[in-house]
Amino acid sequence: MIQVFKWVGNRYASVEEIEQSCWVNIVNPSRQEVEKLSAELDIPLDFLTDPLDIDERSRIETEEGLLLIVLRIPDYDENNSEVPFITIPAGIILAKNDILITICSSDINELLELHIGKVKSIPSASKTGFFLRIFLRTALLYLKFLKEINRRTGEIEKELQKSLKNEELIRLLNLEKSLVFFTTALKSNELMMERLLKIKTLGLNEDDEDMLEDVIIENKQAIEMANIYSNILSGMMDAFASVISNNLNAVMKILTLITIIMMIPNLVVSFYGMNIEVPFQHSRYSFLAVLGMSVSMSILGVFFFRKKRWF
Repeated sequence: MIQVFKWVGNRYASVEEIEQSCWVNIVNPSRQEVEKLSAELDIPLDFLTDPLDIDERSRIETEEGLLLIVLRIPDYDENNSEVPFITIPAGIILAKNDILITICSSDINELLELHIGKVKSIPSASKTGFFLRIFLRTALLYLKFLKEINRRTGEIEKELQKSLKNEELIRLLNLEKSLVFFTTALKSNELMMERLLKIKTLGLNEDDEDMLEDVIIENKQAIEMANIYSNILSGMMDAFASVISNNLNAVMKILTLITIIMMIPNLVVSFYGMNIEVPFQHSRYSFLAVLGMSVSMSILGVFFFRKKRWF
């Protein structure tokens, strides 16, 4: 899908054709669409195909006066029950005729809400202001997803306190995978942004450099949050692995004690079931005597175990 927008007044308006000073948003394009755009806009084909590789790292590349910025952005895949929070690459191309192109396997316009208002007075009408807007929205989205991961971790923690299964630990492990993905992507983005500050041909003015430094600070904050949550999650998994083991041991101990208590009346009954002369055999109260003896010995066994604090 290819969408073309132009800054009109204080918002982006959709236009039919690609023209000067417009934004071209490409979402999961076909091979034919990529080749057609490459020929029409005189853009190297790999500039359009590299950001579609799910394993592409954050980087900057220049060729023939064009600039490619690959940024890793967070995404939520509700269909992925194992690792719902992932990162995907997005390409930002500063092309000729003041055209800015974004290309991604998902719609970053919806994902980053680029069409909604301004962010900290970034001049969205300029190419520089627009990709700074993308950087900032990306950092804020990381922070949003990190808070959601922390919330889910708290919910799982409550379930783990009374759990005997590994299901909750596996859910925590999947959240930890997401945190690893986030940390790796954020560090890669940070290196890319710091290098962007050093590119003089980009023509960043003082305000742009200040804004980019602010974005880097937001990105660093997201890295710190991801590291903190990851450390907490690792410690929590170790602690609750022990809790689950202790819970299981407690259940096994109780079952063992119950089995021992149940063995006492079984032992008495087995003794009186032998085919020999036994005490009270001919008494009319023999059944009650055996029953009373079984119950009494079982109660004594319970008191003994409670005194030992095994119950």
